[in-house]
Amino acid sequence: MKTLKEARVGDTVTVKAVNGDGPVRRRIMDMGITKGVEIYVRKVAPLGDPMELNLRGYELTLRRADAVMVEID
Repeated sequence: MKTLKEARVGDTVTVKAVNGDGPVRRRIMDMGITKGVEIYVRKVAPLGDPMELNLRGYELTLRRADAVMVEID
């Protein structure tokens, strides 16, 4: 299982599933990260956290602790 945390800058990935429990999973899905969405990893902060992503026509900054819950292809 590969997660969004493992994606590198410049990668375009497709969301396979969103794992996690209750409010955390819901918050990730409310940000637009749902099954089948393509995500482009735009950049990563110098110390590795957070990640800047492009999806659904907007930019999103996501912590690596949350990115580990997103399973990708």
